[in-house]
Amino acid sequence: MQKAFSKYKSVILYGASLAALLFLMRRLEYRYLIISNAQEVYTAFIAVIFMGLGVWLTLKLAKPKKETVIVEKEVFVANAPSPDLDAAAAHSLSKRETEVLALMGKGMSNAEIADTLFVSLSTVKTHSGNIYEKLGVKRRTQAVEKAKQLAIID
Repeated sequence: MQKAFSKYKSVILYGASLAALLFLMRRLEYRYLIISNAQEVYTAFIAVIFMGLGVWLTLKLAKPKKETVIVEKEVFVANAPSPDLDAAAAHSLSKRETEVLALMGKGMSNAEIADTLFVSLSTVKTHSGNIYEKLGVKRRTQAVEKAKQLAIID
């Protein structure tokens, strides 16, 4: 019973307050006021209800977080293949672009490359676009093939 009350506490309080207000209006014979000024009274009543709900909802949604938890983990990185940086420099590829190209050559997807290098997926896509442009190719397979021909990757 107590769990049900705590679960629907706000609904029960709103219902009880509306019932008490209705009882009070009837008891004090405000019905004559409502009949003669019905539109204004109902409009004001609805405005007060929505204002109260708005304030309540704002207080519920705008609560600041109480604490922030920072988790530090030790991560072990597998040795990536070592690309030929001199051949890459001849084609103006940066070190990171060369690393991305080497991981492409291993058959990794963009998401896997992002996880391996600890960068975002959009960063990997940007590096891929730069690689395609610098090597003068249009596809990933062409980039890997040309990099192997130029001895940039193994």
